[in-house]
Amino acid sequence: MPTDPHPGNSVLAACQRLFRDYPLAVRRHYAEFRYGSMVLAARSAGTVSAGTVSAGTVSAGTVSAGTVSAGTVSAGTPAFSVLIKERDDLFVIRPWDRRDWARVEIRPGQEVPPVISRLIAVSVPVPRDGALLGWVAGGQVRAILAAHGRLPEPWDDPFAVPGLTVLPLAGSDPGKWPPSPLTERQLWDHSGQGQLADVSKMVARRGGYAFWVPGGHVVVTERMGTAECWLAAGVYADQQALREGLAVPPARELLASPGVTDLAGGVPQQAVEATAP
Repeated sequence: MPTDPHPGNSVLAACQRLFRDYPLAVRRHYAEFRYGSMVLAARSAGTVSAGTVSAGTVSAGTVSAGTVSAGTVSAGTPAFSVLIKERDDLFVIRPWDRRDWARVEIRPGQEVPPVISRLIAVSVPVPRDGALLGWVAGGQVRAILAAHGRLPEPWDDPFAVPGLTVLPLAGSDPGKWPPSPLTERQLWDHSGQGQLADVSKMVARRGGYAFWVPGGHVVVTERMGTAECWLAAGVYADQQALREGLAVPPARELLASPGVTDLAGGVPQQAVEATAP
């Protein structure tokens, strides 16, 4: 069997597939909509290990000598990295915390450090920051998933990592809720079955019907939907709190709270991050 004379081409192809197959994970660049970035999570313990990337391994000036480490990766502790599509033929990958290791360019015909190849192979995208998704079963959105994970600037705290706030419909059947904890792979497997909705688009069409309430609630005042699924009126509350049997305030009381935001204008970033575990 013939071998690829440029092994890095397979890594480039893998990056292109990630951007093609996971549109809900892509944060588009405003200047050029074809390009953008996504956050990757690696949870495969022992697969990604520490390795050395030297300046001679990749194009000069891109990576300086140093150690690339994916950290301690387990089913419950993902290691995050950022994959950036600069051009159709140029991707860049860097760690979530820029201090961990130097960025690496991925180009046609250019060798990619093995540790980076392994990192991309075992990683799964996370929903883009601000995404509002729906966990669908039987045509109904059973839980709202609010994604947070704004890319940190060099001066930001890198320990604020991406995550999902899972908000099932209060009073609904727990057997229809997402698994807890919910991993990225489980999320995309559900999406592959056509059971993940983009709630952001649904609520954006009708202002005044869906609201974010500080403290981690979503109130939907009237049923809404598309040809694929529907969202019931009611209160969507923190999954763990519902499992523990904590009381959920009525919708009227929640809507009277200070700081209520109409979700037709998007998910309030700071409010979602404040509810993250």
